[in-house]
Amino acid sequence: MTLFNSYQLGDLTLPNRVVMAPMTRIRAAAGGLATPSMATYYAQRATAGLIVTEGVQPSLIGQSNPGTPGLHTDEQVTAWRQVTAAVHANGGRIFAQIMHGGRVSHPDTTGMQPVAPSAIPAVGDVFTPTGPQPAPMPRALETTEVPEHAQSYAQAARRAVDAGFDGVELHGANGYLISQFLSSNGNLRTDRYGGSVANRIRFAVEAAAATVEAVGAHRSGIRLSPGATFGGLRETDIPELYTALLTELARLGLAYVHLEATTDEETLVRLRRAWPGTLIMNPTVPMSPKQTGRDDAGHWLGLGADLISFGRAFLANPDLVERLRNGLPIAPVDEATYYQGGDAGYLTYSTYQYTA
Repeated sequence: MTLFNSYQLGDLTLPNRVVMAPMTRIRAAAGGLATPSMATYYAQRATAGLIVTEGVQPSLIGQSNPGTPGLHTDEQVTAWRQVTAAVHANGGRIFAQIMHGGRVSHPDTTGMQPVAPSAIPAVGDVFTPTGPQPAPMPRALETTEVPEHAQSYAQAARRAVDAGFDGVELHGANGYLISQFLSSNGNLRTDRYGGSVANRIRFAVEAAAATVEAVGAHRSGIRLSPGATFGGLRETDIPELYTALLTELARLGLAYVHLEATTDEETLVRLRRAWPGTLIMNPTVPMSPKQTGRDDAGHWLGLGADLISFGRAFLANPDLVERLRNGLPIAPVDEATYYQGGDAGYLTYSTYQYTA
């Protein structure tokens, strides 16, 4: 088995096992609308077996950063259709990543105080329309409010399917709302959503179950970052916590689990064994300067992963699949253009130019 074998993911036949990982690019128009440039960007990378979009907010209060797209208004659904149509026209498959920021947000961005499992601010700064600012104090959700935020993922999933997406990925990683509920120090609740492992996984399971009910298990995946410390979060019982979570998610029959290499390899291999379904593995730790290459992919395919996601390498290499297939050089990315907006460093990377 190699990266270039096909794979059956639900009712989708992927032509290869290369996944474009979700990466925030801060290029949406006012109102969280997708743009023609976003359609071109994703369509350029449609040779990936599967594309997972940047994080898309399921509600206004769930918006983390300014300039990110949403899936909670009719106008946003309409705007996304140009993106999904362009990807499909180029032969691709695309899932929307649904991302509720929780405490990783700011009133200057949304006009509202962020919400979280507990009234504990994230460590460090958050992006705002006027630049980075210290993370604000979030409001702890009342027990009766929690289910509506779990349902927001499902509501966004319905809109995603209406917009032409092939499915959705719940963002359960990197310090955002689902991750906040999973954590040991960001979730100090004493109700049914906090304390024990069974309680701390409850929000993630409820969000996933609602999404499955809304659009079907074959259209529903989740991304997780076991042991990650984004925004000051900690998890003190990683194998127990994630084994319990994967056991519950397996009952839902999700299309896939997408793991980041945020804990040791031994633990990740144990989690592979605990998950009976499709596993997407991202071998490179988020925010690392390292780009995933063929050797990393081969290593994780050998350890039982089914699909491998590539992040930074896809930014500067719209033809990444062919570069990997043919052993061609992987172009470096200009980090200064990650979030600056505009088409420079977004649509200006070319395919490999062969010389005579």
